[in-house]
Amino acid sequence: MKKKIGIIGGSIFTILVVVLLIGGNYFYSEGIKRGTEVELHTELESVNREATQTALSIIEEAEEWYSIQNPVELEIVSYDDLRLKAGFFDNEAETGKVVILAHGYRGTRDHMDDLVKFYYDQGFDVLMPDSRGHGKSEGDYIGYGWHDRLDYLTWIDLLIEEHDAEQILLHGNSMGASLVLMTSGEELPDEVKGIIADSGYTSVKEELKHQLKHLYHLPSFPILDVTSMITKVRAGYFFGEASAVEQVKKNTKPLFIIHGDADELVPTEMAYELYEAAGGEKELWIVPNAGHTKAYSIATEEFQSRLQLFIDKTIDN
Repeated sequence: MKKKIGIIGGSIFTILVVVLLIGGNYFYSEGIKRGTEVELHTELESVNREATQTALSIIEEAEEWYSIQNPVELEIVSYDDLRLKAGFFDNEAETGKVVILAHGYRGTRDHMDDLVKFYYDQGFDVLMPDSRGHGKSEGDYIGYGWHDRLDYLTWIDLLIEEHDAEQILLHGNSMGASLVLMTSGEELPDEVKGIIADSGYTSVKEELKHQLKHLYHLPSFPILDVTSMITKVRAGYFFGEASAVEQVKKNTKPLFIIHGDADELVPTEMAYELYEAAGGEKELWIVPNAGHTKAYSIATEEFQSRLQLFIDKTIDN
C-alpha cells in the first residue's frame, strides 16, 4: 500500500514539475524572449486627458523633424559579445553636451523621436541605442535594463573617448527609465551629470508580478519563480536581482523621476518607492491624469519647463 501511495505521489509531483516547466517556458517566451508580440496590462485611453493644441503642435513638429534626419549609426560590442547599435545625432554646436535616450519594452530607438528635437535645439548631441534584444541590436532575450546597464557604461565610455562628451544626461522611458535607474547604481564617470526616469518600475520581479496578476489573474508563486530560474539559465539573470530600487540607493547623481498618477502598466506607487530609496539630489513629479509614459504628450509645455529647470541645475551652459 505504501509503495502504491509513493508511486501515486511521485507521479503527481512529476506532473506538477512538468506543468510548471511548461508554464515557465511559456511565460519566458511571452515576456523575455526576443520578438514575441505580447499584450500588456495598461490603462484605458480615457484616463489620459486631452493634450492642448500647442502640445500637439510641439510633438508633431518634433516627430516631423526627426523623420527627415539622417543620424550616424554607432556600434559597440557588449561584455558578452553582442553587437549593439545606436543612432547618433552629432550637433553642429559642438558643446560637449550629450543625452542618451533609452526606449521602452519591445520598442526601438525611434520610439523616443518626440524628445530628440528638444535636446538637439539646446545644443545636445543625442545618442539613441537599441537595447539588447531590440531593434538593430543583437540579443535573443530582453534584459529589462539589468544587463543593459552594463551596456550603457560602454556607450558612455564611447561618447567620452571618441565623441568628446563632457556633460552627459541619461533619459529613459518605461523599461528605459528603469534601465537608467539601474545604471545610476554603477560607478559612473564625472561626465555623467544627471538622470531622468519617466515611468520606471522598481524591479523586474515586481513588474512581472503586477502583469501576471492583471493579465492572467494568477498568483506570482510558483510560476514566476520557475520562470525566473528558466531566465537565469537562458538569459543569465534572476528577476529578483534586476532591481532599480536597490540600484538607486547607490545613486550619487541628480535624479528626476516622472510618473503619471493614472499609470496602470507600471503602478504609480513604484515612483514613490524609487524616490524614497534614491540617494543623491532628487526630484519627483507625479503628473495628474497621465497614463504610462503619457506625461510628455499631455503636459508637453510643463514637461519641457520642468526638464529645462533640471538641465539648468545639472548642466553648465
